[in-house]
Amino acid sequence: MAGRKRRKLKKLPEESRDKENKPDAQQTWLELPEDLLEMVISRLTLSENIRASVVCKQWLAVAISVRVVNKPPWLMFFPKYGDLVEFYDPLHRTFYTLELPELVGSKVCYSKDGWLLIYKTSTNRLMFVNPYTRELIKLPKLELTYQIVAFSAAPTSSCCIVFTIKHISPTIIAISTCHPRAAEWTTINYRNRLPFVSSIWNKLVFCGGKFYCLSLTGWLGVYDPEKRSWVVHVLPPPKCPENFFVKNWWKSKFMAEHNGEIFVIYTSSEVNPVMYKLDQAIKEWVEVKTLGGLSIFASFLSSHAKIDLLGTMRNSVYFSKVRFYGKHCVSYSLDDNRYYPRKQFYDWGEEDPFGSIWIEPPEDHSSFA
Repeated sequence: MAGRKRRKLKKLPEESRDKENKPDAQQTWLELPEDLLEMVISRLTLSENIRASVVCKQWLAVAISVRVVNKPPWLMFFPKYGDLVEFYDPLHRTFYTLELPELVGSKVCYSKDGWLLIYKTSTNRLMFVNPYTRELIKLPKLELTYQIVAFSAAPTSSCCIVFTIKHISPTIIAISTCHPRAAEWTTINYRNRLPFVSSIWNKLVFCGGKFYCLSLTGWLGVYDPEKRSWVVHVLPPPKCPENFFVKNWWKSKFMAEHNGEIFVIYTSSEVNPVMYKLDQAIKEWVEVKTLGGLSIFASFLSSHAKIDLLGTMRNSVYFSKVRFYGKHCVSYSLDDNRYYPRKQFYDWGEEDPFGSIWIEPPEDHSSFA
């Protein structure tokens, strides 16, 4: 009897060691990194998401955070030759291709609500193109000197206004507006009271019923289409990062809006991005260290801001990047104060500003290659 007890006692440590050495599948799943767990659960259907949420508290939190999410825009790369356009989905890191002969011989100027605004240089005509439905909406002829043009809403909307601004002389600027169903453009000249370089407007957003224009040197002009008024706000421009004014510095500035808020992003090859938000109450640019749940997708032609994206995409800025081994995008996390993929700084001045643009993704991309 005592011998059997001793033999049983001797086996206990061996059984314990075997149990310790045997991997616990449940424990392995519970130790998944949160960003990987978010990626996995984000691909589940709603019913699968709900079932996954009962596993543990961590899974519940992640499942809820990705259960109702918006889709990020896709990055659209334009070919130098031919009509095969590439789209990059930053959420699933997937490329798609689509033949768009409508873009051949055109310059892409702006993107909003899933529509592109393009300019045919051979006909001096702006037109809307939906790359997914191939719908075309032509505008009256207008000679466009620069690709500085924007629109307020999808051209199928009754409130769509197309806006462009250019210099007539060092002291006069011309603002032209048009509706998709209009027979001609409306052009009004306004007196320019800023130095010539300071009043070259190269960033446009539509916010709160008005077009906001940022100049090369950071001055802010506002056009009210209802009142047909043009005002240059008397407020100091956003403070540029150190060594910002270097070669091709004009490519390194981005502007976006979201729910009445306007953001400006300055980038440099030597420092991290600097971000400002316009405080409408005190008419002042305020530096921000966090975007909260917001994500900004920045490109030279137009930028987008999104809320309620996948958790790992929040509080970040996404940029287009054409690398030596292919087209892609990189992000800057305000939580971690670093770029992904890791590199100390990126030089956006070396990028082609007209080679890509962010655009809303299609509802169904089954027709894509």
